[in-house]
Amino acid sequence: MNEALTARQRLEGFVFLGGFALCIPAANWLIGHAGTVCAPEGPCLIPVAPGLMAPSGVLMVGLALVLRDLVQRRLGVKWAAAAILAGAALSGLLAPPAWVIASAVAFLLSEFADLAVYTPLQRRRLVLAVLASSLVGLIVDSAVFLYLAFGNLEFLAGQVVGKAWMVLAAIPFIIWLRNRDARLGLQPA
Repeated sequence: MNEALTARQRLEGFVFLGGFALCIPAANWLIGHAGTVCAPEGPCLIPVAPGLMAPSGVLMVGLALVLRDLVQRRLGVKWAAAAILAGAALSGLLAPPAWVIASAVAFLLSEFADLAVYTPLQRRRLVLAVLASSLVGLIVDSAVFLYLAFGNLEFLAGQVVGKAWMVLAAIPFIIWLRNRDARLGLQPA
């Protein structure tokens, strides 16, 4: 039975890894192509709260932070670190030319910040670990990306709120996963 559970954990881990990888091109595509407002040389924007706009890629970046945590939970910290490095390279390759450095550096720094906060908390307090690590990661990602891509932090509040919505939307799934893992006797990797 333990072998079946290990196989389940690996399969789920690779599903989370695939989702994490898909968030990167999706975020870069959204920033340049989808939003309620799309400036010719700027990002496409979406409303994230009354009177608050953010580049549309924030939704996928918020989801990526949670999926990275789940990759680590299922496959371990080495897989998560490798996914971050691969994700930063992919982000740099797929970002619009003007945002290559900003996208890759912001991704790399924010995901490692997420990992640093998530790792010590996740075995005892999974939901707190996801919330705290995602909060740190989304602030780092937002500030670094905006500063490097645009030279200002004009959309910082919108970036933070937009990413936070995705993290909060994922919490019911995290609670379900934690409870199901406990019921099945699954331990974090």
